[in-house]
Amino acid sequence: MQKKLHIKKGDNVKVIAGNDNGKTGKVLKMIPEKQKAVVEGIHMMKKHSKPDSKHPQGGIISMESPIHISNLMLVDPKTGEATRTGRKIGSNDKLVRYSKKSGEEIK
Repeated sequence: MQKKLHIKKGDNVKVIAGNDNGKTGKVLKMIPEKQKAVVEGIHMMKKHSKPDSKHPQGGIISMESPIHISNLMLVDPKTGEATRTGRKIGSNDKLVRYSKKSGEEIK
């Protein structure tokens, strides 16, 4: 069974370790089996590609590569700062994530 992750696709996150330390971005894709996430504009790499219908010229393309979720922290929707997350029973008797910094529920 896979461990439940503290971030989801669509969340705004801040990088807390590595070359992109301090940058923020939106999670584009989650890879739960490797505990990694692809974040918009973070951990960029260059890929050499042959010409095809999408890139008729070919050449070198910059793209995001996965980054481990331990290097990411959720951005609090209320304060805009990085925060830890917790889980609690919400108003509709379902488990919801909340910000430990402001106590605000995370959608």
